[in-house]
Amino acid sequence: MEKIFLSTSRRIEIVDITTIVSEKVQSVENGVVVLYVPHTTAGVFINEGFDPTVREDLIDTLQRLVPYSAAYKHLEGNADAHIKSTLIGSSVTVIVENGRLMLGRWQSIFFAEFDGPRRREVWLKTL
Repeated sequence: MEKIFLSTSRRIEIVDITTIVSEKVQSVENGVVVLYVPHTTAGVFINEGFDPTVREDLIDTLQRLVPYSAAYKHLEGNADAHIKSTLIGSSVTVIVENGRLMLGRWQSIFFAEFDGPRRREVWLKTL
């Protein structure tokens, strides 16, 4: 297992980690890579990476669906972050062939921060 370390700079932020992951799997001939986020207020997902407004729309929509301030019972001030990370998910699996991620033409891999800024980890395991 390898770890990718990230430092986020905003409370809610989406970071493209495709290049980092691509570099980590170059020696894998054929298999899969599993990415896992060991945090309860962050996630990982695959979506369009070409147009940055897709990330903006995702953040805006999650903010509307799960606002920062609501009648949450969790009193640490980050209940919305827990809910958003549950909606996004904590892992993705990608096929690797000849050392390359088999992503669709417009797809990228993203780390989603919902309770930053923080130092975070993404765990990477190739099979």
